[in-house]
Amino acid sequence: MSAIKTISIIGAGGMATAIAGRTIKAGLPVEVISRDPAKALALADKLGVGATTGTYGAAPAGDIVILAVPYSGAAAAVADFGNTLVGKVIIDITNPVAPDLSGLVTPSGSSGAQEIAKAVPAGAHVVKAFNTFFGHILARGGRLDAFIAADDAEAKARVSTFLDSLGLRPLDVGRLQMAQTLESLGLLMIGLAKNGAGTFDIALHVDIG
Repeated sequence: MSAIKTISIIGAGGMATAIAGRTIKAGLPVEVISRDPAKALALADKLGVGATTGTYGAAPAGDIVILAVPYSGAAAAVADFGNTLVGKVIIDITNPVAPDLSGLVTPSGSSGAQEIAKAVPAGAHVVKAFNTFFGHILARGGRLDAFIAADDAEAKARVSTFLDSLGLRPLDVGRLQMAQTLESLGLLMIGLAKNGAGTFDIALHVDIG
């Protein structure tokens, strides 16, 4: 398995910023890509040394491409990049949550990650990760538990290595179908923050005795 060289991030919002910040701190170059070039440039400038911008729809520089856009725009983004994603590991961080938080908007028996996997070209591999974090908690630092699901073993191993390099603890939950559970977990985290915990300053931690 080759070493990680560049991480490409499609998106320039809160989660993209948090992930990019930790990636730069880990000493890995980041390519920021956005439909709005001004937003990509602003984030790259904020990140400083090691950050560059890419052209939306062109081939991402990184072998790992993080899809950091709202779920409602994920399929369109994948279509816009098309065959430039062949051979890439695509990390889906989306939470396909209904606006009223009443549930998930994905088809019964599927997940956002599985729907995205149907849309990517053959030879691209989707890995679910980062969806159980709140951006500000991720940006704060610390060794957080990072749950991942994927069908391709090599793609999962590459993402695990990447997560570990960020100071996170990768925890494999199984095949990509387990993204259904991770996305439900993302919704649970939002519900917990709004209700029982009463704060978004929370993160999940697994005790392994």
